[in-house]
Amino acid sequence: MSFIPDLLRGKTALVTGGTQGIGAAVARQLAALGAHVIAAGLPPFAHESFEGSGITLAEMNVASEDSVRAVLANITQLDIVVNCAGIIKRGEELETEVFEQVIAVNLTGTMRVCAASRELLKQSGGCIVNTASMLSFFGGGLVPGYSASKGGVAQLTKSLAIAYAADGIRVNAVAPGWIATPLTQALQDDPVRAGPILARTPLGRWGKPEDIGQVVAFLCSPAASFMTGAIVPVDGGYLVA
Repeated sequence: MSFIPDLLRGKTALVTGGTQGIGAAVARQLAALGAHVIAAGLPPFAHESFEGSGITLAEMNVASEDSVRAVLANITQLDIVVNCAGIIKRGEELETEVFEQVIAVNLTGTMRVCAASRELLKQSGGCIVNTASMLSFFGGGLVPGYSASKGGVAQLTKSLAIAYAADGIRVNAVAPGWIATPLTQALQDDPVRAGPILARTPLGRWGKPEDIGQVVAFLCSPAASFMTGAIVPVDGGYLVA
């Protein structure tokens, strides 16, 4: 444990995309620090993987206003929102229809959750952590929708940091590098593609979802009380190499 026990005791956190991959690691990290965590995502859920964690699972489609509001209607206190819901459609995103689907989830979905959570977060003086990406900083020829959405998430984070500051809400983002999750499994399994990724990463390994979870926990903690509008790379040095 990198943090003092019960650092987030008494806090309630909503993690979208919180049932798998980076989102699940974030949910578990916040729960381990004492927060009551609602991990929202699309079924099927691997309930057994959350047994004993104290995490509540909720069905949410961030591309649906009704779905987002239905989950939030059951929350009376909210201190932390972490937006991890996202999709990627390599190659297919060059088609306009697929491009729009990716934007609808990754960018508009993030804004939808932020806007719907604002009043509850204002009451608690809470915080938001969005999920940007290395592709917030440079392009990807096979993923124009994903790249555009993550560039948008970075700018959205900066804009909402300004807009929500008067409400006492901090808004930051993490920008994961190459993290070993199901989303990147095809890349991990392809030595032709994985080799250059690891060669450019100064720390010489794939990131773990837990690496992201710990930085998110920091951004949600009192230690980050004067941070807002920041985009924090968590990439093993890939961005600067």
